[in-house]
Amino acid sequence: MLSYVHGASSTPLLGETIGTNFRNTVARVPDRLALIARQQSVRWTYTEMLAHAENVAANLLAAGLEPGERVGIWSPNNAEWALTQYATALAGLVLVNINPSYRLSELEYAVNKVGCAAIVTATRFKTSEYVTMLDILGAEKLPTLRHRFQIGPETQKGYRNFAELMQPAPAEARAKLHAIEARLQMDDPINIQFTSGTTGAPKGATLTHHNILNNGYFVAEAQRITQEDRICIPVPLYHCFGMVMGNLGCTTHGATMVYPGEGFDPLATLEAVAAERCTSLYGVPTMFIAQLNHADFAKFDLSSLRTGIMAGSPCPIEVMRRCIADMNMAEVTIAYGMTETSPVSFQSSTTDSVERRVSTVGRVQPHIEVKIVDAEGRVVPRGQPGELCTRGYSVMLGYWGDEARTKEAIDPAGWMHTGDLAVIDEEGFCNIVGRIKDLVIRGGENVYPREVEEFLFRHPKVAEVQVIGVPDPRFVEEICAWIRLKPGESATPEEIRDFCQGQIAHYKIPRHIRFVEEFPMTVTGKVQKYLMREAMIAELGLAEQKTA
Repeated sequence: MLSYVHGASSTPLLGETIGTNFRNTVARVPDRLALIARQQSVRWTYTEMLAHAENVAANLLAAGLEPGERVGIWSPNNAEWALTQYATALAGLVLVNINPSYRLSELEYAVNKVGCAAIVTATRFKTSEYVTMLDILGAEKLPTLRHRFQIGPETQKGYRNFAELMQPAPAEARAKLHAIEARLQMDDPINIQFTSGTTGAPKGATLTHHNILNNGYFVAEAQRITQEDRICIPVPLYHCFGMVMGNLGCTTHGATMVYPGEGFDPLATLEAVAAERCTSLYGVPTMFIAQLNHADFAKFDLSSLRTGIMAGSPCPIEVMRRCIADMNMAEVTIAYGMTETSPVSFQSSTTDSVERRVSTVGRVQPHIEVKIVDAEGRVVPRGQPGELCTRGYSVMLGYWGDEARTKEAIDPAGWMHTGDLAVIDEEGFCNIVGRIKDLVIRGGENVYPREVEEFLFRHPKVAEVQVIGVPDPRFVEEICAWIRLKPGESATPEEIRDFCQGQIAHYKIPRHIRFVEEFPMTVTGKVQKYLMREAMIAELGLAEQKTA
């Protein structure tokens, strides 16, 4: 038997836009709570949330934006993020997710790569002063940016307050909105999410209504979500995990989105689950570990929990067992995917055995095809490792403005080549066994070493640098840089890290830095990163994290 699986299903795909689907849900459950944003004391019913989203959509059009233009959102989790997501979908605007951890060079690249015409921004979050950074770049470095909307009570010069967008829109703008909605198609691009590139610059994965609406729907179906459920969403909305698996998973089913806070906090998440009686909880393994190990964990009544999703990075098997035993998540599921596939391709079922759920990433999602191929592109027999390729409704349109890299990722037959090494067993269960691409997953954040290497090359003392991932008990993997300095130069790890501060996202900054005279090489001159990893594991006394 060959390693090919197809998610045959009697449940049809949703053949509609996000706006149409949202309106249908509102008609079905008008008085159900759609969104609880605890940090803002927001508790909106579906009827209320639609009214707010319609106003935002119409007012964006009244400001002069046109369907197809890109609207960036740069903010931690809040109600305004959700409104912007649904408003842009209603108006045919393309939402551009900007990582809240981005610094100046990353922000400038993202906005200019896709030509954002507008940006919705928080004022600040943690150590990031968003408005200040936008002002530093200014109009010269962000030439396409015509409109700036600021979330929160402050309004700086040159910005409109987001609250204005929530006011009743002019009649002509509402009429324009409804005319646009009538013309929108499910295959229209609606979302751009940046993924770090192996060649350095991030790539803008361009996703359609059809891509993300259906993925959110079927991910929730796998958990048996209904309008009675409340999903706790501490994962970031800028990522597919939050806005697709979380938000769209809820709104396709009439369930309630619960945001514990702006960013992940283990105590706030436990409080939200207990106080709001959440039935499903999302997170990367790092988040679950932080909650399970919190000093006050035993004080919370988590008996309402039934299911949830652990995804974003390989799941330590012992953590999965503790979630089932100690958090009442008897039906917790594991999911696997990538941004370019909207994101989920495999997910375990609530009825799979515990052993299957702790040792695999489940079976193929409905309406999706997967094959495992060798280096020559031939499908391998079941049980043999190879590259995982995905085809179906979930595959992105392509990378925005980058036809060459799109062709590298999606072959002429429509298969998305993930770069992940996987094995599919006789029963169709999948296990991810490695990565072809040089990817490090730190606490659920994808970090491509090449991107970090290219940034560190800018340091005037650096002659050569190689970046790898090494095991870490908290983040599963941590960033490590081996650096060869220019002749006669000296540097300290602190100096290198200081060079990174404020320029690249915090999770990309190497925790471990070693200065070396040479790198382990093959006879053909290729760096042997696996030997570097082995050396660091031995030097630091690290242990590989056992994962599914």
